[in-house]
Amino acid sequence: MRRKGGPLETLRLLVPDPAVAAYRAALEPQSLSVAWFDAGGGQCLVEAVREAGNGEAALELALALAAAASGSTVPIERAPTEAGGWLLHARTAFPEQRIGHRFVIRGSHLGTKRTAGRIALMVDAAMAFGSGEHASTRGCLLALERLAWHRPGRVLDLGTGSGILALAAARLWRRPVLAIDSDPDAVRTARRNIRANGLGRLVRAAPGEGWKASAIRRARSFDLVLANILARPLAAMARPLSRRLAPGGRVVLSGLLARQARMVLAAHRRGGIVLVRRITLDGWTTLILRARSPRAASGRPSRSPNSSAGCR
Repeated sequence: MRRKGGPLETLRLLVPDPAVAAYRAALEPQSLSVAWFDAGGGQCLVEAVREAGNGEAALELALALAAAASGSTVPIERAPTEAGGWLLHARTAFPEQRIGHRFVIRGSHLGTKRTAGRIALMVDAAMAFGSGEHASTRGCLLALERLAWHRPGRVLDLGTGSGILALAAARLWRRPVLAIDSDPDAVRTARRNIRANGLGRLVRAAPGEGWKASAIRRARSFDLVLANILARPLAAMARPLSRRLAPGGRVVLSGLLARQARMVLAAHRRGGIVLVRRITLDGWTTLILRARSPRAASGRPSRSPNSSAGCR
């Protein structure tokens, strides 16, 4: 949907986790932007910015179909949104964001100027998640900074959204990165950002449903896996992740609230993947994990010097 200049509104829906995909699919064709955040308790807050009064019949039909498909009828909260709201602000006045000591994120309106000592990424806010503002994205970028020494051979960004983490990894290590997302709009946005950053030779964005994606199945293993999604999908994907992670490989997981970290960690420990470090920002947690060494798996002690360290 393209904005025609009319007044905007924000729709907010508190959706049960299993129904999120149905409601996202209903809202995205009718909206300028759709974002979703884990609200805890098995629910997700879905927010959509759209032109007020435009396509009301189509919106009502789409939401009715989402309710029927998911079995969950969800109340909708509407609020007027200024024309200078999140999406428009992000595209025209989005401030430069310096994250950690390594990265700087800019919208295209700020150009491609260099910043000494920092990796500059050009990312415009769009329907796909990942413009650097959310704490889970910032946590992942801080995690990449702390893994700068790792030098992975092959990187996977699972649920890439805007592609921001794939871009950051490619720039940091100059290694090939596979970026996967189930949302066609996200794949298109990621490809646009890959071209804008001149990383077409290193980063490939492809559609796919998690670990079932054909592009992932063709790859043997990954030295680094990035996944900034939601807590329950992260826990559910722990087993296939353990099968595809190379010996000594690292994992960065985010999109979970601090209280959900134990659940996600437990699922990965069962697959031989252990905690190295956690980063907590504004109540959101990012986990850095590693594949347990063969020595540790045989019952002998293995300890990382950072295993109990916390950082912000």
